[in-house]
Amino acid sequence: MIASTASGDRDAFAMLYEATSSKLHAICVSVLKDRPEAEETLQEIYIRIWREADRYGASDLSPMTWLITIARNRAVDRLRARKSRTATSPSDEAASLPLTGLGAEPGVATTRVQERRLPDDCRAEIGNDRAEAVRAVYMEGLTYADLASRHDMPIGSVRDWLRRSLVRLGDCVSQ
Repeated sequence: MIASTASGDRDAFAMLYEATSSKLHAICVSVLKDRPEAEETLQEIYIRIWREADRYGASDLSPMTWLITIARNRAVDRLRARKSRTATSPSDEAASLPLTGLGAEPGVATTRVQERRLPDDCRAEIGNDRAEAVRAVYMEGLTYADLASRHDMPIGSVRDWLRRSLVRLGDCVSQ
């Protein structure tokens, strides 16, 4: 479907959207904690997929991993942009409150179950502090500099630490 989308096939793009939008939406909601912003982000993600589908072949990723990477990166970018705003209005503060009642959406529920299972199965593999650091950077939008400051470490060491943790998590998840 991605290859057909790259050649401008609108039907393939529609099928790709149908097959993947609930999972990508769940990722956006998980990162942003705001449904309307997650929906806007999802639109941006699919515009990007439409425009950049021809780049998929060079990625060496599985199709779903490529799509999830785009979604997560865009959602984290939006989260960081939101956090960098200095002044917040009461409506902005309300929008950043955690969502409740997410069990009605299967994609969100699936993501939550997977997120809970990962710490149970693989947290011991890398240690709780590293698991929390991986979550903070890759799901909550914390920057390497923020994490380095939090742990009083050089940024380069934090990057290496996270990279090794991700490799070990990948090994654990693939087992």
